[in-house]
Amino acid sequence: MTPASPTPTARERILHTAHDLFYREGIRATGVDRVIAESGVAKLTFYRHFPSKNDLVLAYLAHRHQTWLAWFEAALARHGQNAHAIAPAVGEWLQEPTSRGCAFLNTVSELAGALPEVTEITRRHKADMSAAIAAVLPPAQAHLATAVALAVDGAIVRAQFDRSAH
Repeated sequence: MTPASPTPTARERILHTAHDLFYREGIRATGVDRVIAESGVAKLTFYRHFPSKNDLVLAYLAHRHQTWLAWFEAALARHGQNAHAIAPAVGEWLQEPTSRGCAFLNTVSELAGALPEVTEITRRHKADMSAAIAAVLPPAQAHLATAVALAVDGAIVRAQFDRSAH
């Protein structure tokens, strides 16, 4: 979603590798040893940056929030920065061949019981998504942003199992 720096640090390599693996294959399905191997860092380096897998998951969500929200706001601007921009922006994202739904909803489904912090992180992400939607709605309709965001989430979930839905 965002280009990596020309020479990524070990922490950045770990985080980008985890981001790709967690999003593509799921968090529970991705072990720390695989992240270490694919990021090309030593085990000690990994644990110096992320003392536990849970720390890595929380960093992944923070990174995902920042990159996805920046992308979403830019997509809304590309499509006209108005209420009519929402559907094409979401459609653009769902058309991505690597789209696997909402990283936050996926994480809540996988880990909410084991790592309750993901629920609050997801709430904040969804509130920020609603705020981005409110920013493109006419002022008199800004109160509808949460409902529109809920519809967007529904479209995202639907697209996960019905590729013809986008």
